[in-house]
Amino acid sequence: MKYNVDEELSKVRRASYDVLIIGAGGAGLRAAISAAEAGVKVGVVTKSLLGKAHTVMAEGGAAAALGNADSRDNWKVHFRDTMKGGKFHNNWKMVEIFAKEAPDRIRELEMYGAVFDRTEEGKINQRNFGGHKYPRLAHVGDRTGLELIRTLQDKVIHFDNVTIEMETTIVSLIVENGEAKGAFGYNRQTGELVAFSAKSIVMATGGFGKVYRVTSNSWELTGDGESIAYRAGIELTDMEFVQFHPTGMVYPNSVKGILVTEGVRGEGGILLNNKGERFMFRYIPEMFKVDYAETEEEAERWFKGDPNARRPPELLTRDVVAKAIRAEVKAGRGSPHGGAFLDIASRRTPEEIKKVLPSMHHQFLKLAKLDITKEPMEVGPTAHYVMGGIRVDGETQETNIKGVFAAGEAAAGLHGANRLGGNSLTDLLVFGKLAGDHAAKRAKEVEMKQIKEDELKAAISYALKPFDEDNTEDPYLLHNELKELMEDYVGIIRTEEGLKTALEKLKEMAARAEKVKASGESRAYNASWHQALDVKNMVTVSMIVAAGALARKESRGGHTREDFPNTDESLTNVLYVITKGEDGMPSVREEKYPSMPDYLQEVIKEIEEAK
Repeated sequence: MKYNVDEELSKVRRASYDVLIIGAGGAGLRAAISAAEAGVKVGVVTKSLLGKAHTVMAEGGAAAALGNADSRDNWKVHFRDTMKGGKFHNNWKMVEIFAKEAPDRIRELEMYGAVFDRTEEGKINQRNFGGHKYPRLAHVGDRTGLELIRTLQDKVIHFDNVTIEMETTIVSLIVENGEAKGAFGYNRQTGELVAFSAKSIVMATGGFGKVYRVTSNSWELTGDGESIAYRAGIELTDMEFVQFHPTGMVYPNSVKGILVTEGVRGEGGILLNNKGERFMFRYIPEMFKVDYAETEEEAERWFKGDPNARRPPELLTRDVVAKAIRAEVKAGRGSPHGGAFLDIASRRTPEEIKKVLPSMHHQFLKLAKLDITKEPMEVGPTAHYVMGGIRVDGETQETNIKGVFAAGEAAAGLHGANRLGGNSLTDLLVFGKLAGDHAAKRAKEVEMKQIKEDELKAAISYALKPFDEDNTEDPYLLHNELKELMEDYVGIIRTEEGLKTALEKLKEMAARAEKVKASGESRAYNASWHQALDVKNMVTVSMIVAAGALARKESRGGHTREDFPNTDESLTNVLYVITKGEDGMPSVREEKYPSMPDYLQEVIKEIEEAK
């Protein structure tokens, strides 16, 4: 190795926090606020700069049953919509907490200073989104995630007991006897190694969309949290459920995958094939017909404000719309570049479009030379979000390792097999707060554990392994191979044969990932070193996704098996829990969680029968 571990040990910077939060997106910042308010010493580590987390790319809004746009909305309807959207595979306790607390978290954000769009009465305005019975998304044009991050970071930086460690990547958790002791990472600017001692750790690292070739995700989402949790013995679950957002840009190729907010459809946008047909009427699942219009006439009545009309099928859940677009393309009815047409120009005036969708107007004008006030957009599915992740207790967000908590996209449970648009931003607020509360509570109850020298040496060796002189693998080329493999075998449609092929190839990639090479003489600003560590995480996460997808022999939400095209009701409450096996490969076990209690089943029945 180029670097001597014993020499590096003496240079490691030490830091100590009661609560260490890994990630500074919405979940991490909201957890930091809660922990700081509890009076403990908080450290927030972010791979990027403060304010640049992937949360800023969420556009359409944050879902909460405020009832401002339609007084019929309440937590019960939100609960039913979320369970139904998740194909009833959700952790119902988390959904209950979420639906009940969401309004308070949005009002709280407003109190922190968030400037939401307003109704004529001055209340927070709410827009329609896929899978939601009523207009439920509190929004700031189509830049809601940016407003959320700006508001939370402005709140966080005013706490004297919070320290922000920017451009710092965590590569290992330090755990002993099933309890957290700390974490180890490095500064991306200087290459300095850092050991963090902590009583509690909150994983708020987001997802792993960068394992796919076509994705809406930004550069940070390389599965760091899921991978380091896996290596530390933390359970993951529902990793087979990957959401392909139906509307990403498909042209030009340089911007393929960039998100086109669901807000376009929420504002009345319609999907058309190359014959000019509104094709979504062909794809309404039986379970959703109670809520969705089956004729253009009824859909138009909804568009014109008839409160008794069913919603247009363009606002079906994301899994349904994504597979419908794919089916149209496969049938030869796709747009010129392999997607569908999304038309808002014929539905709203140019002034309205520029007011409610300013970012979309700017995005297409600058990136595709297309004016969405005059022409339809070309859109298609893009890897967007992961419903699975680190397994947590629904009420505390704690994992099977004591003192390690998780929240946001890094955690599993809330969304089941498919996430409703707009639920993600509120998820960050509700469960970020819970994770911060319970992490601070634990920090007050336990003593700080000392990190041992041999634990640090192991972490240093892992972090600096890419500098081994006999390494030969190019991390960039390996990443490109990985993206192609995941797109081909573990994408929207999966088969047993394809998944087995993927796992064999991924096993080979895992061996190659141990030999990835960091180039250059210095660790400072060494992009190849960052990529080498990132690609190891991405290969690990990809193996876990493929293993979960192979185990689930049904189609449900974001997981579609061509060889098992139907949903198996006997698997509704079945989790595939994944841990690291003795051979380093994913070990999958089947586990059932309790059925929904009678009082929540009655809530769903009440909403379904209310029409």
